[in-house]
Amino acid sequence: MSQTSATIRSFGFFSNGSWSTHGNEGVVNSPFDHNVIAVISEAGPDDVESAIQGAVQAFAVTRRMSSHERAKILHEIADAITTRREEFARTICEEAAKPIKTARIEVDRAINTFEIAAEEATRIYGEYLPLDTTEASMRRWGLVKRFALGPVFAITPFNFPLNLVAHKIAPAIAAGCPIILKPAPQTPICSLMLAEIIDNTSWPDGALAVMPMSNDNAARLVKDDRIKLLTFTGSAPVGWQLKNQAGKKRVTLELGGNAGVIIHSDADVAYAVQRCLAGGFSYGGQTCISVQRIVVHEPAFERFTEQLLQGVRKLKVGDPADESTDVPPLIREQDAVRVEQWVNDAVQAGAKLLCGGKRKGQTIEPAVLTQTTPQMRVNCGEIFGPVVTVERYETFEEALSIINHSDYGLQAGLMTRDAVLIQNAFETLDVGGLIVGDVPSFRVDQMPYGGVKDSGFGREGLRYAIEDMTERKLLVLALK
Repeated sequence: MSQTSATIRSFGFFSNGSWSTHGNEGVVNSPFDHNVIAVISEAGPDDVESAIQGAVQAFAVTRRMSSHERAKILHEIADAITTRREEFARTICEEAAKPIKTARIEVDRAINTFEIAAEEATRIYGEYLPLDTTEASMRRWGLVKRFALGPVFAITPFNFPLNLVAHKIAPAIAAGCPIILKPAPQTPICSLMLAEIIDNTSWPDGALAVMPMSNDNAARLVKDDRIKLLTFTGSAPVGWQLKNQAGKKRVTLELGGNAGVIIHSDADVAYAVQRCLAGGFSYGGQTCISVQRIVVHEPAFERFTEQLLQGVRKLKVGDPADESTDVPPLIREQDAVRVEQWVNDAVQAGAKLLCGGKRKGQTIEPAVLTQTTPQMRVNCGEIFGPVVTVERYETFEEALSIINHSDYGLQAGLMTRDAVLIQNAFETLDVGGLIVGDVPSFRVDQMPYGGVKDSGFGREGLRYAIEDMTERKLLVLALK
């Protein structure tokens, strides 16, 4: 359990209904001032094996729990997070360097995620099948019911240390699946706090493990056939590598992106600028659907770009605990170095830097580039930093081609009032979601969220994740 000291908290890992501190010791540092904010215990190989055995045993219980029981547990978790809302927000701010005003939004979303999961737990529907379609099948009918799949192994990233954890744990509980979670090494504290909450519910011992661990120990879970689903959110190279190691188990991948937004000339330019500022620079661009590529219809290009630059120059960079901060330091200095290098490479290759781009430690000044090419890494890679590119287009078909010129396909945004253009974009863009009237960074937690191409496959969003965590089974009755 967590222990409070003057400045540093201490956490064991949680497995089989108890907390352990015998593993290797690790530390969690603040990305802002590099102070140690927590000491954690990491699970070893024997702990991983024990967690797998516990999950297998717990599945005999969770698979038979009623929807009412599962929904009650999920409501209790949501209520408990609510009572600790500010504590969770401050923790997100500390361990992830997420601006406090944005951290509070994440906590509220996590509460909503568990509430939605509670509702979905009670509506995991099946179907009735009439089978008397031929003389040979007279007086036969079928029922299709979805059953919990089995133990789940989840790996989560640093950038949403509470809500992306919720998007793994909540549907698992709703479906009746035990789950073992490996949180991001940079941000494990919120997930361990969440384990404290779930430990105080009636979710069975062994049905939850939250275990910071090495990648080698995680590989044991990825390969083990007793695990029935691997669900991973993170970078594309790691995700595809894990899929290749996962054997026969089901896999869902929510990977990266370099999200684009089209601003057509009939759009409200001031509103489009406001949404691109939020979508491109919130949390320093460290989200999978952060606005990275902006393409603007020629008649609106100069006006949009001028207003965007005015807004970018007003963004406040600095301490995430400051209520007015917009752009915090990046999670690691090596990430800031990479972002700076990509910007410099683009400029050396002919791009024009309109503002920002300078690095100070882990902080990058919010940057806007133009006159870029699709081959530049600021366009074709996932920059995961406070940098956007702004280019113009003449025809709408050209804009669609620019957005599709990507190995990724998570979400795209479209600002237009033209229904014909909307339908054309919906049919043409190779993305998991098209957000019309807003930027691709828009997400609410019940919607099917995921991508195509190198952005992965499968969908998050509670009902859709539950589908991946359940298996359809057919019952045929022959009435003689």
